[in-house]
Amino acid sequence: MQNTFRMSRRSALAGAAALPLAAMATTARASAPMAGAAMPQFRRVTLGGFDVTTILAGTRTVESPHDIFGQNVDDETFEQVSQAAHIPADKAQFFFTPTVINTGSELVLFDTGTNADGTLAGLQAAGYSADQVDVVVLTHMHGDHIGGLMQGDSPTFPNAQYVTGQVEFDAWSSMDNEGFNTKVKPLADQMTFLQDGGSVASGITAMAAFGHTPGHMAYMIESDGKQLVLGADFANHYVWSLAHPDWEVQFDQDKAAAAETRRRLLDMLAADGIPFVGYHMPFPAFGYVEKRDDGFAYVPHSYQLML
Repeated sequence: MQNTFRMSRRSALAGAAALPLAAMATTARASAPMAGAAMPQFRRVTLGGFDVTTILAGTRTVESPHDIFGQNVDDETFEQVSQAAHIPADKAQFFFTPTVINTGSELVLFDTGTNADGTLAGLQAAGYSADQVDVVVLTHMHGDHIGGLMQGDSPTFPNAQYVTGQVEFDAWSSMDNEGFNTKVKPLADQMTFLQDGGSVASGITAMAAFGHTPGHMAYMIESDGKQLVLGADFANHYVWSLAHPDWEVQFDQDKAAAAETRRRLLDMLAADGIPFVGYHMPFPAFGYVEKRDDGFAYVPHSYQLML
């Protein structure tokens, strides 16, 4: 009886395998619709007693990146470096990544994206609301960092105080810049101005990183013996800027000073093994730096800050 059953089962399986594909297709369910590429809107890690959350306020594809990065190298070099990194040389994906630090007593937002809608959507996805933000820190005054400060004539973050570098604010005050005039100046009376080494809150310290803009600031975040650098725009691409710190970048206002700042911060991050958040690094923008030959290599965060 047992052997007969086995033979019958084998025969049934063989018969099913022999069915024409067209016949089998009549029993298939409808295919799921194609959805295309997608990305999460936030990523949260812990740093000692702090929550650190990066939010994706926006992303877009940019053509002809060699017009922006590596302005002092030839096309062949740019192409070779891009191919070695497995990225196209004719287009790039830009990311805009504000960061939220919850210290347990204050909710601190670093930069506000290109517009309020993108930043508010990211905050909401991460479980925060605009009225919960206690402090907004502006690392510098480029439009993709100050764009979300205002909604029309009203502040986007109604309960927030504002912090920025004194050198940065003074430099932009002397320019006739529409973005600064409409987004930053209306909030000037609510601003605290910092110098290098100034404190935003306990565990958040300003670090001069001039060059990208006249008073560009990075920030050291420290809690329970753990450190993380919020790097803002000291390096704007993980290959064409970070890996090659001497390559000139269109958006750096003082290109020599920006290159010196990149090397100084990258040397520190690599030597001390400190993680960092880069505003334009591939989302979720957490990473590490390794020394490599005369330059550096970007190492994306995996799970180190989850442990």
